[in-house]
Amino acid sequence: VGVSDPSSGIPQYMEMGFVDGIPFTRYDSERGREEPLTPWIKDSADPGYWDRNTQRAVQNQHVFARNLETLRERYNQSGGLHTVLNVYGCELLSDGSVRGTDRVGYDGRDFISFELGSRRFVPADSAAEITRRLWEGTEADYLTNYLKHDCPDWLQKYVGYGQKELERKEPPDVHVSGKEEHGTLILSCRAYGFYPKTIAVNWMKGDEIWDQETEWGGVVPNSDGTFHTWARIEALPEEREQY
Repeated sequence: VGVSDPSSGIPQYMEMGFVDGIPFTRYDSERGREEPLTPWIKDSADPGYWDRNTQRAVQNQHVFARNLETLRERYNQSGGLHTVLNVYGCELLSDGSVRGTDRVGYDGRDFISFELGSRRFVPADSAAEITRRLWEGTEADYLTNYLKHDCPDWLQKYVGYGQKELERKEPPDVHVSGKEEHGTLILSCRAYGFYPKTIAVNWMKGDEIWDQETEWGGVVPNSDGTFHTWARIEALPEEREQY
């Protein structure tokens, strides 16, 4: 992510790498170096890995700065805080196939995305259409090769580095609580310390799942690599025992 108007605690540029939802590397322009976030990547990466990735991140930082200037001109914006976000990656599916994605957003909105199957860019508006015309061809070839080959190769390598950690299974520690506010019973279920990330948390009334009435929190990583989440529902106080 690149920021046009950085401030204390908000660097001009930042990168984070994830494997199975776990952040494992980070670079930001304030620290100026790619750094490990998990013991397994710190212990397993070759000695030149951090220098190479730092150089790549610094190059990306300059590219993002130029892109921010370009987009402000296209949208006739004179200044202020603006952001460019690029999310890309790949999945290795159980049948051996690869699913890849590359999406760019500007100021919190979709700007342009790449469809690996059709090898085409999908612009969100007329400003992004200019980018699509510039990127069709060489950039499409690069992304296709990266998402189909380079990204899966690196993913397999990272999974090998952290296999013991990534394949572990930790059951959730579940806490249920309830409190009354203005005649309404608010029931909360919090699940802590589970791994992997995939989880389903539902409130039931009797034998029925009440999804439409349930409010969910996101699945958020903990510092130890596990996750936590919550689900909340409002009910009548006299119906407490039915949930």
